[in-house]
Amino acid sequence: MRILVVEDEPGVAQFIRQGLTEAGYAVDVARDGEEGLDYALAAEYDVIVLDIMLPKIDGLSLVAKLRDEGMGASILLLTARNAVEDRVRGLD
Repeated sequence: MRILVVEDEPGVAQFIRQGLTEAGYAVDVARDGEEGLDYALAAEYDVIVLDIMLPKIDGLSLVAKLRDEGMGASILLLTARNAVEDRVRGLD
């Protein structure tokens, strides 16, 4: 299984990468939304782990762009936000 992690905080990205790699997954890491879009369009991923608050392209906009491109990979959104409106926007 191939996983793309899009996270701008280096420590968090490394923690996620290490855990997934130790579990036997192939993991690529992108540091911002623009780089995440490039990675996602260049290779086929089974899962994308995506921070919502990213530089260049925010996570929710990135999800919309990926879905517009027909990408059907499962996406797990990471966020420190906890408002109901944020959850609804993510689900939409």
